[in-house]
Amino acid sequence: MSSHPVSLKSLHTQLMQRQVSSVELATEALKQAETQSHLNAFTDIAEELTLAQARAADARIAQGDTGALLGIPMAHKDIFVTRGWKSTAGSKMLANYISPFDAAVVEKMSAAGLVCVGKLNCDEFAMGSSNENSAFGPVKNPWDLLAVPGGSSGGSAAAVAAGIVPLATGTDTGGSIRQPAALCGITGIKPTYGRVSRYGMIAYASSLDQGGPMAGSAEDCALALTAMAGFDTRDSTSLDKPAENFERLLGTPRTGATESQPLKGLRVGLPDEFFASGVEQDVLDAVQLAIKTLEALGAVAVPVSLPRTALSIPAYYVIAPAEASSNLSRFDGVRYGHRASGYKDLADMYEKTRSEGFGAEVKRRILVGAYVLSRGYYDAYYLQAQRVRRLIAQDFQAAFAQCDVIAGPVCPSVAWNLGEKTSDPIKMYLADIFTLGASLAGLPGMSVPVGFGQAGRPVGLQLIGNYFAEAELLQTADHFQRATQWHLQRPSAANHSTSGKGALA
Repeated sequence: MSSHPVSLKSLHTQLMQRQVSSVELATEALKQAETQSHLNAFTDIAEELTLAQARAADARIAQGDTGALLGIPMAHKDIFVTRGWKSTAGSKMLANYISPFDAAVVEKMSAAGLVCVGKLNCDEFAMGSSNENSAFGPVKNPWDLLAVPGGSSGGSAAAVAAGIVPLATGTDTGGSIRQPAALCGITGIKPTYGRVSRYGMIAYASSLDQGGPMAGSAEDCALALTAMAGFDTRDSTSLDKPAENFERLLGTPRTGATESQPLKGLRVGLPDEFFASGVEQDVLDAVQLAIKTLEALGAVAVPVSLPRTALSIPAYYVIAPAEASSNLSRFDGVRYGHRASGYKDLADMYEKTRSEGFGAEVKRRILVGAYVLSRGYYDAYYLQAQRVRRLIAQDFQAAFAQCDVIAGPVCPSVAWNLGEKTSDPIKMYLADIFTLGASLAGLPGMSVPVGFGQAGRPVGLQLIGNYFAEAELLQTADHFQRATQWHLQRPSAANHSTSGKGALA
């Protein structure tokens, strides 16, 4: 196990003091991406584009620009369209697609001076919990090459955990930032739905999809989220909120708290349902130890209940596939993307194109979605799921009347082995049990590394806040990380070898 990954602020200082150039940082990131190509974290790398961005960043620095993220290398989940790089969404359907425009997130990150190293592998159209559904093969967990990295943002989590880049973008529809962050031992945050523009984000489920940063620490995530978030008139779901500095509370005690107990008075809600049977003991042990640390920092544990937690899985797997079946109807071989050959007529082209272009999990969700939206079943399934969704949101508001932040496991277990759950979709879906509720309610949530479980695989603590409470969530996570070392741990070289033994050094 190695420690002390370089923070974004440290890289900024080195760049500003001319100790290193952006071109040098980008060159090293490209080298690491090649050296660790066995992780399969990247779907596309364009060295010339990366170095051109790095040279432009160095020129801005030479002219006196001191932007907090200027010149720092990062990478985008391949669900955000980018000019120059392929934008595949992990699908054969878009295998060679190059977008003529940048997603809003890409625009904002570029404007901040971040240097894109490439596009990161993900579950096809962000549908999955293990990153095994990508048309370009599964991503491997840097802690153990036999393990999944989590999904759908598995490439993002693996690239950060392996030290290839210090920052990556991810998207979270039902937990796809928080879960891979937990399984790869990094920090990730899903902001309130609508905080980050979905313009140029290849859609899975429009009422759930939300972009966010994945990095080494809460401080790094706060810096990145400040750059990513903001109102966008091109996105009808974008929230018209003033720009916010998500770093403003970092390192400062809560109001009325002390330096020794900076979280004094913070009420941490512990839902009974998050600590029930079904959670592996190694995960419970790490999470409970983390809660004790929060208490030592002055927080108070408060029992709360989210009684409809179990209903989040059936509600999500009705609503999300319904929206997916509508969103993915645009991929028909007519305007862009894969087109089958040897078809007889237009209908035959549609059928063959979609049969060839979509993977098994995407087809499964399209079929489920089309079924629940069909005449005779819409009221019984889709409308009912939306009613349950409202009740789940009400459960969270009832809990927040008693607490300031909700804490619990991100996932019931540590990362499982590649192939372990692929033959049982329901077993795979159950891995999202603790993340789906916040997504259905549109609440912000994050994953914070809190230790290791079976086989030395990472465990994440989930923190869920009320609407627009990202700064408070990040403050809580930052104080926890100032008091612990878990977020500083990175896999040793032994874990990156092709042996896949995964033992901690």
